[in-house]
Amino acid sequence: MGLFKSRYEKDMDEAIKRLEMNMSNNYKDAAQSNFKEFEELFRKYCEDGVLKDKVKAAYGQKLTEYQTKMQGYTHKDQKPFWT
Repeated sequence: MGLFKSRYEKDMDEAIKRLEMNMSNNYKDAAQSNFKEFEELFRKYCEDGVLKDKVKAAYGQKLTEYQTKMQGYTHKDQKPFWT
C-alpha cells in the first residue's frame, strides 16, 4: 500500500480495478467474477504468507467492503422496469 508495491499487491489492484470498472458499467456478472478473483487472490496470498501484516489488513478491509457491496448485486435480483 506504500510507494512501491509488491507483485502480489499489483495483482490484487488489477482485480479491484476490473471489479470497479465492471460495477460502474453495471456489468453485474463480470463484477461478481472479478470479486471472486480478488477474494481468491487475497486468500491465496494470505495462506502463502507473502503479504505484510499492514497490507493484509488493508486488503482485508477492502474485501469486507466489497463483500457488503456485492450482496444482492446480480441481474436476477433486478426488477424489470415494465412491472
